[in-house]
Amino acid sequence: MSKHFTARSRPSPLTRRRFLRNSAATGALAALGPSLLSERALAQDFAGQELNLMIIQPHVAAGERMAAAFNELTGATVNVTSVPYDAVQAQATLDVQSGANQYDVIDYWYPTLGALAEDGVLTDVSEWIERDAGDIMPDDFIPSIYDVYTLHNGSRYGLPYDGDTHVLFWNQAIFDEVGVSAPTTWTEYAEVVRAVTEARGDGGPYGAAMLGFPVPIIIGSSFVNRLAGHGGAFFNQDGSPAMDSQAAMMAAQAMVDVAPHVLPTPLETAFDQALPAFLSGQVAMMEFWTDLGVYAQDPEGSQIVDQWDVGPMPTGGDATNPLAALNAGFGFGVSTGSQKPELAWEFIKFATGQKHGLELLTTTGTGIDPTRVSNLESEEYASFAPKVQEAAQASMTGVLAWPTIPESPRLMERLSDELALMLSGDQDAETAMRNTQAEWERILG
Repeated sequence: MSKHFTARSRPSPLTRRRFLRNSAATGALAALGPSLLSERALAQDFAGQELNLMIIQPHVAAGERMAAAFNELTGATVNVTSVPYDAVQAQATLDVQSGANQYDVIDYWYPTLGALAEDGVLTDVSEWIERDAGDIMPDDFIPSIYDVYTLHNGSRYGLPYDGDTHVLFWNQAIFDEVGVSAPTTWTEYAEVVRAVTEARGDGGPYGAAMLGFPVPIIIGSSFVNRLAGHGGAFFNQDGSPAMDSQAAMMAAQAMVDVAPHVLPTPLETAFDQALPAFLSGQVAMMEFWTDLGVYAQDPEGSQIVDQWDVGPMPTGGDATNPLAALNAGFGFGVSTGSQKPELAWEFIKFATGQKHGLELLTTTGTGIDPTRVSNLESEEYASFAPKVQEAAQASMTGVLAWPTIPESPRLMERLSDELALMLSGDQDAETAMRNTQAEWERILG
């Protein structure tokens, strides 16, 4: 999930060095493009045509680079329209169902895949993937990502663009000063949070920043990190909701336990508040997407260069093996309302290609996380961000994916509502989970 500060991070000032670096990256993207484009596209058959790309605000920087490179190669113009990350599903659906049909390519959050497919918003691209498999190399997509991001009822509706899992970042300088170590369990995590906050007093640094803003992609990610760490799941083996399981109860309680000691206040902490707090040394720990390490090591935007470290998420309960939560994560799909589906598909192939993915991974400011095995394991990525690459590799060995059924957006909204009531002190963890279970059963009933 890319990083502009209205959603995931604070942009650094546009210095001359950064401008030249970004311009060079656009040229590199164009140079890497031809192998993915059809002969028709390279022959400028699409020159002069326009595409409209609906993209989440955090992906704008990468999207604009892609648009410039695509234009250079094909002569086609890609208009990049930014929308809030939590509004893509509603706006894409309205665009198609109203008949406006303004957009050609949709940057969709993977938990909304089933709903978008069932509502007729995304085009089934299964045959196109099979036809263009030699260029797309679908087997190169990280297995834990590919099906979850694209597959619904046996058909595929897009290609992965930004792969997202959470890992645990910490400020080693604060740890050394307070005399604590990186936690390996959620119990230890709570102890470290309390120790740091109490050692430093009011005004921080605080033990952690916990993302608690009451929308699914924020507060839901914090909960799912703990659900995965406790060995939990969204559903039981028979398909029934598992929100009243012991693991779910423990996950919710783990949030309550640290809430009084983290950056005030969790319910107001989203990307905009958490990232500057960590990058300025105001908090000692943060659960976040792997690319935070790129920003933490960039002296143009970080005050903690060489002071941070990263590792797997903690475990809890009877669980002993760290399990990453597949939080966020986006794919590109062709809108069913597009009047230029072939051109839209050319752009998607271009944007999700192996070489382009690597270029975006190794360019500060794009915020794109790996979706391909070859990119994840590449020497270039390891050289550019060694700690981040190691953490990303470890996090992809096992993941807990969010549900992608058509009801998933409603399920996650209800979970977020109950967690918000819990963090506000209006109900305890057990009540929150039992209420969530009842709501999920009602929605799925």
